[in-house]
Amino acid sequence: MKISTKIFLCYLLINAVCFYYPFNWVLDSMRTRYLEGVEDPLVDQANTLAALVEYELEQGTFDPQLWGEIFNRAYRRAVDARIYKLLKQKVDETLYITDSKGVVIFHSENPEIIGADYSNWRDVTRTLRGEYGARTTRLEGGPEDVSVLYVAAPIILEGKIAGVLTIGKPTTNITWFVEQAKYQIIVMSLLSLLAAGILSYFLSRWITVPVNRLTRYARLVKDGQRTDFPKLGKGEVGEMGDALKEMKDALDGKQYVEQYIQNLTHEIKSPLSAIRGAAELLAESMGEQHREKFLKNIKNESLRIQDVIDRMLALSTLESRSELTVMGPVDVKALVQTVVESFEPVFSLKNIGSEVVVQEELVITGDSFLLHQALANLIQNSVDFSLAGGKVSVCARQKDDTVRISVCDQGTGIASFAENKIFEKFFSLQRPDTGQKSTGLGLNFVRQVALLHGGNVVLENRAGGGVEAVLTFPVSLT
Repeated sequence: MKISTKIFLCYLLINAVCFYYPFNWVLDSMRTRYLEGVEDPLVDQANTLAALVEYELEQGTFDPQLWGEIFNRAYRRAVDARIYKLLKQKVDETLYITDSKGVVIFHSENPEIIGADYSNWRDVTRTLRGEYGARTTRLEGGPEDVSVLYVAAPIILEGKIAGVLTIGKPTTNITWFVEQAKYQIIVMSLLSLLAAGILSYFLSRWITVPVNRLTRYARLVKDGQRTDFPKLGKGEVGEMGDALKEMKDALDGKQYVEQYIQNLTHEIKSPLSAIRGAAELLAESMGEQHREKFLKNIKNESLRIQDVIDRMLALSTLESRSELTVMGPVDVKALVQTVVESFEPVFSLKNIGSEVVVQEELVITGDSFLLHQALANLIQNSVDFSLAGGKVSVCARQKDDTVRISVCDQGTGIASFAENKIFEKFFSLQRPDTGQKSTGLGLNFVRQVALLHGGNVVLENRAGGGVEAVLTFPVSLT
C-alpha cells in the first residue's frame, strides 16, 4: 500500500472517530436540550398563572367555571401559526389546579377529573413540600416517543402553600423539531466527513509529493539518465534527500574512479602489449624494412593510447557537469552545414554521398561546441560503417514538442547482440572495411551531451538497411 493511501486512510479514520463521538453526543442530548428550552417558559407561565389564581382567591373572585370557559374557547380557536417549517393549528396546553391536599379543583381539558387525588404525582408532591415540582408522563394513546411535560408552581395564601397550579405541554412538536434537527445534523455531518475525506486526499498527495519526486529521481539515476536533483523543501524529507544526494555523490565518485581505472587499464593493455612486443623485436637484428614496420606499429599504438586518454578526459569532464555552463541560441541549419562540410574530404575519400535537409529558422539553446562534437561523432560513426557508394543523410526538423536531428546511413547496421550495448563505454564493433574498432567512447559522449541538454539519443536499424541516429531536444529549449 502506498504511503499516500496510508496517510489518507489514517486521516480519514481520525476524522471519522473525532466526528462520531461529538456527533453521537449531540444526537443523544438533543431531546434533553429541547425539553430544557421548553421547560423554562413553562415555569414562567405557571408562576404567572399561579399569581393570578392567588389574586382571585384573595379577592374571592376565583371561578372554576369561568376558567373552564376561557380554556374551552382557547381550544376551539383556529390557530394558523407557521413556526419555521412546523404548522401549529391548535392550543395543546393543559392546566390543572389542586388544593393543599393534592385534590384536583380544576382541570382545563377534563372536568370529570375534578376531585381526583393528585397528591402522589411528583409535580404536586414536591411543590406542596416547597420544592420545584415537574414531571414527564407518557401521553396516553400516543406514540412511544411522545410524552407530556408538566411544570408546577405553588399557590401561596397568607404565606402558606394553599395549592398547586400545573401546566402540561405535550412533546409532540418537540419530537418533530428533534427529528428535523437530527436529519439536518446527519446531512451536515456526512457532508463535513466528505469534505474532510477530500481534504485528507489532497493533503496526503501534498505530503507525498517530495517522496514521489525523490523516487522518480532515484529511478532516473538508476537508468543512467542525467537529471536535476528535485526540490524537496526544508522538512524531514528535504533532509533525507540531501543525505541521499551526498551518499550518491560519494558513491558515484568512488565508483567512477574504479570504473575509470578499470576501463583505461583494459583499453591501453593491448596497445602496450603491442609496443612492448615491437620493442623486444627491435632489440634483435633485422632488416631496415622490418625495423620501420615495428617503429610504425609503436607510433600507431602510442597514438591509439593518446586518443583513448584524450577521449576519456573529455568524457569525464562532461560527466562531471550537472548543468551547462555555456548556453546560447544555436542555429541548427548552420550547425549541420558546418559539421557536414568538415566531413566532405572523408566523404570524397570513401566515395560516400551526403544529403542535408534542415527546416528553416530552427534554433535550439545549448552549448554549440558540445553539440558540434556530438553531431560529428554521429556522422563519423555513419561514415565508419558505410561502404563505398553509400550515402549519409542529415535531417533536422521540429516534430510536436521536440527538435529532431537525424543521421542516416546505408551501412551494415547494428548486430542484434550489440543493440543494448552501443552506448556503453569502450564497446565498439569492427568496421566493415578495415576490421578495426574505435575507442568505444564516441556514442557515450553523444549520449552525455544529449542528456546535458535535456534531450536524448537513439540508434536503430533502418528497414531498408543501415542505421538511423536521432538526437532530440525539448522544444522548450528553443
